[in-house]
Amino acid sequence: MARIVAGVTSSHVPAIGAAIDNHQTEEPYWKRVFSGFEKSKEWMAKTKPDVCIVVYNDHASAFSVEIVPTFALGCAAEFPPADEGWGPRPVPVVKGHPQLAAHIAQSVILDEFDITVVNKMEVDHGLTVPMNLLFGSPKQWPCPVIPLAVNVVLYPPPTGHRCFMLGRAIRKAVESYPEDLRVVIFGTGGMSHQISGPRAGLINSKFDKAFLDNLTKDPKKLTRIPHLEYMREAGAEGIEMVMWLIMRGALDDKVEEVYRFYTVPASNTAVGHIILENRGRGSGFASRHKAPAKRKPAAGRLKRAAALAKAERIRG
Repeated sequence: MARIVAGVTSSHVPAIGAAIDNHQTEEPYWKRVFSGFEKSKEWMAKTKPDVCIVVYNDHASAFSVEIVPTFALGCAAEFPPADEGWGPRPVPVVKGHPQLAAHIAQSVILDEFDITVVNKMEVDHGLTVPMNLLFGSPKQWPCPVIPLAVNVVLYPPPTGHRCFMLGRAIRKAVESYPEDLRVVIFGTGGMSHQISGPRAGLINSKFDKAFLDNLTKDPKKLTRIPHLEYMREAGAEGIEMVMWLIMRGALDDKVEEVYRFYTVPASNTAVGHIILENRGRGSGFASRHKAPAKRKPAAGRLKRAAALAKAERIRG
C-alpha cells in the first residue's frame, strides 16, 4: 500500500523565488536563508519520495474572488507555473499523479470533506518556492506532485481543527491506495507576517517557535487556536499556518523531528521550516540511517563483573 513517510513545512515567501530566479542566493542577505535548507535538500535526496502532496494557498493565480474553494485538489496530469504579473517563474512544469489524486478525492469526499476537484490549474510561488527549497532547481521535478490549495485569503478560512482532520482523512486515503508509494506531504506558508496596514512587517518569533515546538509534540493544542489569535499574534497572513496542520494530521501522533530551521526576516516574513518523520514503520530516512548502538568494550564488561563479584563476597 502507499504510505506517508514524512511531513515537511516551509514558508513560501515570493521574494525567495525571486532570489533564486535572479541568482542572488549567495548574497549576504539571502545566504543565511538558503543555507538553512542545505540539510533539507540532502534529506530529500536520500528520502526519494515517489509522490509529494503540497498543501499551499493560491495567490489569485488559479482562483479569484469570484470563485474561492476552501479546499481544491489538483487532479490533472500537469500544472504549469502561473504568470504572477512578471511572467511565469523559470521552473519546470509540475507533473501530477491523477490516479492517486482521484483516489484521495473519492476517499475524503466519502469521509464528508467537501473537496473541489480541479482538472486544470496553474500553480504559483505558494507551491513552487517550497519545491525549490527542498529539491533545488532541477530541469525536471524528481517526482509527481498533487497540489492541495487551501483558502486562507478570503474570510472565513478553515479552522485549524478542520485542517488537522483533513490531514487525517488524507492519510487514510493514501494508505488505502494499492500501489506501493512513498509519499511526503508539505504544509506551506507562514510564519508570522503582515504585509499591509499599521502592523505591516510584524514578526512574532515567540509565537512562531512555540508553534514549531507544538507541531512536533502537541499538535492538538494548535488545533484549538482561533482565527482571531492567529491575526493578533502572527499577523493577518499568519493564518497560513493552518495549512501546516493538514500536514501534521497526516502523520503519526508521535513523530521524529529530523530537522528544524527558523530565521527572520526574509522580505517581511519569518521563515520557518521543519521535517517530521513517522516513527516505528521503518520507512523514514532517520529509521533507515540510524547508526547501530555502540557495544561497550569487552574489557569494560569484565571489570564491572569482577567488581560486582567482589562486592558480593564482601557482603557475604
